[in-house]
Amino acid sequence: MEEPAKSSWLERLGAFLSREPESRGELVEILHSAYQHNLFDADALSMIEGVLQVSEIQVRDIMIPRAQMDMVDINDTPEQFIPYVIETAHSRFPVIDKNKDDVIGILLAKDLLRYNAGEEFNVREMLRPAVFIPESKRLNVLLKEFRASRNHIAIVVDEYGGVAGLVTIEDVLEQIVGDIEDEYDFDETEDNVIRDKAGRYRVKAVTEIADFNTVLGTQFSDEEFDTVGGLVVSRFGHLPKRGDEIEFDGLKFHVLRADSRRLHTLLVEKSADGA
Repeated sequence: MEEPAKSSWLERLGAFLSREPESRGELVEILHSAYQHNLFDADALSMIEGVLQVSEIQVRDIMIPRAQMDMVDINDTPEQFIPYVIETAHSRFPVIDKNKDDVIGILLAKDLLRYNAGEEFNVREMLRPAVFIPESKRLNVLLKEFRASRNHIAIVVDEYGGVAGLVTIEDVLEQIVGDIEDEYDFDETEDNVIRDKAGRYRVKAVTEIADFNTVLGTQFSDEEFDTVGGLVVSRFGHLPKRGDEIEFDGLKFHVLRADSRRLHTLLVEKSADGA
């Protein structure tokens, strides 16, 4: 006698959801309960919650701030900006005309492959149109627009028309399928610094340096950088990837979460020399 085929996790979830939730909050509670009953893993739970949350998140919540934008000035020569393009390693760059509020287009890094030293090379003719969006735009709406227009990047403007930052389709998708740590709940907590049983500290990159100093007893200056993330990126000299480590001032900083644009979470412990 043949055994009945095992039901998929989607079918089991459907059976679990036989009681129709009456609100989004109740739906999330049911999903967490299903996760606790091993109907799916933490990655699946995170992605489902991400899908639910994109309709509530605004562009201003995830955009790359103006101060952290990597831009190309149309007045620079290829010899001046190509090394910068290679170093930052983005696929698209906003192009400005001297003023950061004057974005005249988007340069695709792959278009620079046609550049040959000594030959005439008109960057202005290569620019793609820049898309401008308000800070208040919802991510679900933006994602739909990205898909319809096939754009991958948008310039975010504030209420006065000035450039406030930029956002890419990758930034939006990472809200749904971003890196997931085993310590799944940490990014959802209100605490920016949490000490684990081993005496190490899980630290959000947005933690202000003054708060970090208070918890760890350090004396880092906040004159140049406001956050721990800014401090660590400056010590690396570039945006680190997940798994990268660096030691300074008696501490070891291990990157737990980072995407193509930002540092998110760090694991901090005393280094062997600073113990």
